[in-house]
Amino acid sequence: MKEQNISIVGSGLVGSLLAIYMAKRGHNVHVFDRRPDIRKMKVVQGKSINLAMSDRGWKGLEGAGIRKEIEKVALPMYGRLMHGMDSSLTYQPYGKEGQAIYSVSRGLLNQTLLNCASELPNVSFHFNHKCADVQLEHKKVVFEDNGEEKEYAYDRLLGTDGAFSAVRNRMMRLDRFNYSQSYLSHGYKELEIPANADGSHQMRKDCLHIWPRGEFMMIALPNPDGSFTCTLFMAFEGAVSFEKIKNPDDVHAFFNQYFPDAKALMPELIDDYFNHPTSSLVMVKCLPWNVGGDVCLLGDAAHAIVPFYGQGMNCGFEDCWEMNKILDETHEDWDMAFDQFSRERKPNGDAVLELALRNYIEMRDKTADPQFLLQKKIENWFSTQHPDKWLPLYSQVTFSDIPYHQALQNGLRQDEIMKEVLAIPDIEEVWNTPLVENKILSLL
Repeated sequence: MKEQNISIVGSGLVGSLLAIYMAKRGHNVHVFDRRPDIRKMKVVQGKSINLAMSDRGWKGLEGAGIRKEIEKVALPMYGRLMHGMDSSLTYQPYGKEGQAIYSVSRGLLNQTLLNCASELPNVSFHFNHKCADVQLEHKKVVFEDNGEEKEYAYDRLLGTDGAFSAVRNRMMRLDRFNYSQSYLSHGYKELEIPANADGSHQMRKDCLHIWPRGEFMMIALPNPDGSFTCTLFMAFEGAVSFEKIKNPDDVHAFFNQYFPDAKALMPELIDDYFNHPTSSLVMVKCLPWNVGGDVCLLGDAAHAIVPFYGQGMNCGFEDCWEMNKILDETHEDWDMAFDQFSRERKPNGDAVLELALRNYIEMRDKTADPQFLLQKKIENWFSTQHPDKWLPLYSQVTFSDIPYHQALQNGLRQDEIMKEVLAIPDIEEVWNTPLVENKILSLL
């Protein structure tokens, strides 16, 4: 197959991984980013959400041959640990025994991917290059570098430059390009629980910690250095919101009321709260994701989602794997490949956004609800009895590569069935009996 000159705009997680895939296909790859090289920076804290790597993400890394490198910086989390208002703890496994999602720092992961890509002789990185324009008719991309404009010709241009993509911004001027952007009324703030003096973790490190509080919540994911990255999700405005917390006394009062057990572990809470920004959560949908066989969007540039299913990165890595698979299937007929990728992945991008929005309600509200916990217990029990008939939605999304849109439809059907099951008299006492088993089988 003919060697292509491939330009990738955006050297984040998806762009770095995609560069490895394209280079291993034998192409000449140039990766551009408006930011400096993050490997030469102290990783910026304060505006990040630790990532949860699951099966789709591992599949993407494995396809590029770099899974082992990432495993070195990832910590397994086998379930959720819910922290009640009274500091009580409730544990809920994510899947079957041994199944885990993996906590990984965004900065550390990005640095590792950049290093892996840089080892390939046919990959070149160009930092401090801000994409100013894409000349679609001439197949050139224009960058600003220290106030100077530079043009680069490409055979194929891949936009992996995030939710506010410059490549997509140029595509929006094309006829019949559909685009929508919306924000949640909730934002987030990064906080930290530091390690003990000996470098050990102050809480269990083998699970994702959640403080569900109805309309808001906090989560904490472990880091290899013994610390936890915490993220507080809350409304910008309203009765309980970021706007109501104006000074250190407000922070103390808020955390004493809602997160007392976490507060006891956060000596730098006040500094973290006021030094770290309150960040917004944007969602993006667009169609098509490609301009013929010349330009294609992947990752957040095509489908920015909110982080509540831990699938943004996993979906982006799956994009890379799918693109590579489709290029194999089409023998690098780029027009056919980009059209097929856009057409097949779009329903999955929409579905994973819907799944993430639903999971936010589940995490902040339902994980503290005894009925919800009972439902999960019944689903796991029935799935163990009949693995060929029932795979819980979370497992479909996290521990399989069932297409997201199919998993969403399966999950909606399962919810309807479980509504009837939970209405069985004395369900709390009979949940694991033949009565319930036969009821589910009949509804299936």
